[in-house]
Amino acid sequence: MANGQWFPPDWPDRIRALADGALTPVRPKRAATVMLLRDTGAGPAVHMLRRRASMAFAAGAYAYPGGGVDPRDDDRTIRWAGPARAWWADRLGVDGTTAQAIVCAAVRETYEEAGVLLAGPGADSVVGDTTGEDWEADRAALVARELSFAEFLDRRGLTLRSDLLGAWTRWITPEFEPRRYDTWFFVAALPEGQRTRNASTEADRTVWIRPQDAAAGYDRGELVMMPPTIATLRQLIPYASPAEALAAAPDRDLTPVLARARLEGGEVVLSWPGHAEFTKHVPADVQEGPLA
Repeated sequence: MANGQWFPPDWPDRIRALADGALTPVRPKRAATVMLLRDTGAGPAVHMLRRRASMAFAAGAYAYPGGGVDPRDDDRTIRWAGPARAWWADRLGVDGTTAQAIVCAAVRETYEEAGVLLAGPGADSVVGDTTGEDWEADRAALVARELSFAEFLDRRGLTLRSDLLGAWTRWITPEFEPRRYDTWFFVAALPEGQRTRNASTEADRTVWIRPQDAAAGYDRGELVMMPPTIATLRQLIPYASPAEALAAAPDRDLTPVLARARLEGGEVVLSWPGHAEFTKHVPADVQEGPLA
């Protein structure tokens, strides 16, 4: 392949079915993912996971820690620091309860998949080392959904630090996909004293890599990524530090990016508004075959 773009093999048929009116889009589930950054002395590096080759979806693709919203993520007993829920509701374009659920999902998933926790004993503190058997037991219970995030924070007397997150962009899975997500992407800096690790059962490798190096690897076809991942990496390149990226986050446009499929001449055209590099053309009269 010319670059590291990854597209599911069944997309051509599903695109044609959507264009023909034979496919009804499913409702996307809310999700959150976090671009965790750290200083390197030569610009920021971002923490990425490589999905296991055995995964049915996006096998071998690089991504960020993240996942779906747990229905319990909007539990009102959560201790909260940083911008108020009303501020987050306005920023994310949702109601207050949903805003808390999305922010909590971002923090929870980062802890579940990377072992990094954006929370502390108070509004101005962050926990240090989160390794050890007791921390691992709680993390495993969160992953298994045996423990809610609110229960976890309450048990440890922790406050969620929403001020350590910056909402960056929002992507919605294309309408022709059988599993769809409405995903908010956040940026955050690695807290002092904490370190990442591969805590995800879905990843076989984790790396710290500068956004420009990851994008170059994608362009050479060496690193496989889906459109939202490479798009956000390119957006991070101009920033000289995690602090700069976080400072820029409040002014970023969170209008959802949603792929569109349309019939044009003898082709089905798949495009992402504002991201011309991902445009794909599928011959309308071909029943099977890859995206071109």
